[in-house]
Order: sequence, then C-alpha cells, then structure tokens
Amino acid sequence: MALNNKVTNGTVARDDYELAALEAASPDESVKELLGSKSPKGKHGGDDHHASRIKHKAIRPSARLAAAINGDASHVNGDGVAAWQPKHTTTPGLRKFTKNSRRPRGRYGRGLPKKGGGGGKGTWGLPGSELVVDEENPLVEEDPHDPNYDSDSQDNCKFEAITPPLNEDEIDKFVTPIIAEYFEHGETEEVIYALEELNLDEKEYQILVIAVTLAMERKNSYREMISVLISDFYGRVFSEADIERGFDLLLKSLPDLVLDTPGAPTVLGNFVARAVADDCIPPAFVNKYLEGVIEGGDREGYIRSCVEHASALLNMKHGLVKLDSVWGITGGMRPVKYLIRQMQMLLKEYISSGELEEAVRCLQELEVPHFHHELVYEALLMALEDGGEKTQELIASLMKSLSSSVIVTIDQLRNGFTRIYNELDDITLDIPLAYQNLERFVSKCVDFIPRDLVVKCPSRGRKRFVSEGDGGRVKDE
Repeated sequence: MALNNKVTNGTVARDDYELAALEAASPDESVKELLGSKSPKGKHGGDDHHASRIKHKAIRPSARLAAAINGDASHVNGDGVAAWQPKHTTTPGLRKFTKNSRRPRGRYGRGLPKKGGGGGKGTWGLPGSELVVDEENPLVEEDPHDPNYDSDSQDNCKFEAITPPLNEDEIDKFVTPIIAEYFEHGETEEVIYALEELNLDEKEYQILVIAVTLAMERKNSYREMISVLISDFYGRVFSEADIERGFDLLLKSLPDLVLDTPGAPTVLGNFVARAVADDCIPPAFVNKYLEGVIEGGDREGYIRSCVEHASALLNMKHGLVKLDSVWGITGGMRPVKYLIRQMQMLLKEYISSGELEEAVRCLQELEVPHFHHELVYEALLMALEDGGEKTQELIASLMKSLSSSVIVTIDQLRNGFTRIYNELDDITLDIPLAYQNLERFVSKCVDFIPRDLVVKCPSRGRKRFVSEGDGGRVKDE
C-alpha cells in the first residue's frame, strides 16, 4: 500500500508540474479555463481527484505542451475532464504509447521498416544478403564461432597484376627493338619509359650488353648515341655494379664479337674509357684488368688489348676532355668546306668507277641529310663541266637512285637545281656551253624530277647580232 501511494504521489507531482507548464506556456483562454477546472486534491487521491485529473501515461511533456500550444486540445467533456486527442484522429481519447514500443515517437513517419527490414535485434537481415558480400561494406559479417566458418576461404585476399620476370632470351627479344628505335629518334627518355614496362628481375646489365653489341656493328654516330644512353641511364636504370657487370660480359665475349666487328677490342676500349670519363665506372675497373689478366689464349689477348687501349686514352694529356669526342665529329658538327670536299671526292670516285652502291653508302656515312642539296649542285656542275654523254648518264642514274630511295628528297633536288639555274650566267663565264649541256642533262632527268624544274630550265638561243659594227650586242628577240 505504501508503494502504491508513493507511485501515486509521484504521478500526481509530475502531472501538477505538467499542468503548470501548460498554463504558463499557452496564451489561449480556453486552455487556462480547462486547467482551472481541476478539483482540489483529496487526501487519499479520491474519485473527485481522479475525475478531474488528466491522465497521460508514457506521454512526454514536450509532446503535450506542443499539442496544447498548437490547439490540439479538445473541449471539456461532460464530466469536466479534458479529453485530449490528436488533431488528426477521429477516435476520442488519448494517444497511448507503450514503454517498449519500437514505433517512432514523431507525429509523422514514412511507414517504412528500419534499415529496409534488415536491422534490429533478432532479424535475419535483408533478403539475399547471405549471397552477396562486399569487401568494403560487408552485409554478412564473418563469425569465427560459426560452425561453417572456414578461415582459409574467408580471408580477404587482394589480387595484384604482376609481370613475370624475363629470361635472357626474352630480354634480348624485347630490348633489341627498343634500342633500334632509339637509333632513329635519339630520345633517351623514350627508352626509359619503354624499359619500365619490362620486369628484368635485376638483369639490367643485359641492356648494356645488347646496346653496345648493336652499336659495335654500326657507325661511330650510333656508338656516340649508346655512350650518351649509358651516361643518362646511370643512376636511373643502371647502377655502377650493373655497368661493371655488363662490361665484364662484353670483355669475356670479345672472341665472338671480333667475328662481326674486326676492331672489337679497340671499339670496346673506347666504350670503357668513355664510361670512365662520364663517371659511370671508376678507373679502378681498368686497373683491375691490367693487373689481373694473364697472357694465355685468344680471349685473354683480346681483353688485354682492350684494357690497354682504354688505359692509354685515360692517361693521355687532357684525356678526360678529349674522350667527349672519342667517336669523332659526325653529322652537321663538321665544317661545311669539309663536307663539300667529301662530296666532290665521292662524285669523282663514282664517275671513275661507276659503282652506284658504293657512292650511296659513302653519302649516307656523311650523315648530313639536310645538306644533300649540295651533292645535287656539285653533281650538276660536274655534268656541265664534262659535257660528255657517259658522265651525264652516270650522274642521272645516281640522281634517280637517290631520289627513288628518298635518300635525297624532292626538296633537296629542287634546291640543287634552283641553285644551278640562278647561277647559270656566272657559270657560263667558265663553261661556255653550260646552257646546252644543262638542257641535255635535264632531258635525261624528266622521269624523276618535278615538272616545274623542267619548265623553268633556262635556255638561250643562237646569238644574232644587229650588225657587224654593233660591238657584239645581241639582238632583242
């Protein structure tokens, strides 16, 4: 009984507090009249008290205050008790909520289940969630205490794409085209990007072996490009140990390299000396072989010849500076007079021997494709000076071969012929029959030169004097 009184007293105290708050907060007079109709509290909480008291169990004060302020309170019923009902309900009475209700306390709701029907205690989860597992946001958690839990199959494995390492034959297969393409464009960065896609498995020294071997079979200009490539690769693709190991293999394979390149010991010695001058390997590498090589078979003889040549280059006066041009000056770095003299000698040798392939090879070795118009000019000048049928036939055959193989481009041909056309008046002072010889030569070149060159070929007819006393003046036609 004491417990019931305590609960009742607690309820009454709480209701009094709520009613006082309603009276203070609501400006509506009807609400104040409603609140003022409350009967005095009895001693034991009698019927009058219970009849006049508003009972709202498990309703929050804030909800009742909001309902009273917004005008949700109905009129007083016949017994003098306020009948509280929601604004949007038709059934009189109180809106009751149980203590453990899972329904939302808000007035409005979406009417949807929580978490799409997959949340809450004792639920099975979303339909089909046992079949779909997301690695980042798993819908089904793995429970190690599950009897069907398998640690081997449940581990989160990450798969990464890997490139298998290449063996020596595969490295040769992939690297050789890259180096051959480098000979065309000369861009070391492009070679680095291409090699980054290969898994060499710490066999970078094979790149040096392949590059030097290919350069030894070519001209000095390509060897210079490989020396630049080794210098640019140092610290990025090659380490010092890789370069030393590559040269070790090259020195040991000199007997095989000599079969394709007779001067292989000297060429390889230039590569070693240039690598030392570029600070790619220390000078101790050369001294090690000088002290350790013992005279014996062919291989030891080739190795000693190679390292002695490299040592001589390094020990000469200003050797490190001179090694920058160890492969000579090639291409457009050479003086113009030197190139002109070489082209004149090339044409004279061709006219005397008639070897077309040898003349083409010598022209390509000069490595000056931008200066081929000079060859056309010198060839036309020789054809005008000689004037013979055989000489003009040979020079026309040379021009046709160079043009068809695109060694001499159409622009270079046009430049050479135009230079002759513009200087023909001066040339006539030394070659009186220059106009006639040029017409005959152009007629032999109609098949491969542009038509505009044929049309623009200058010609001068037979001189006709005005009279005997005109002083040699030519008559205007």
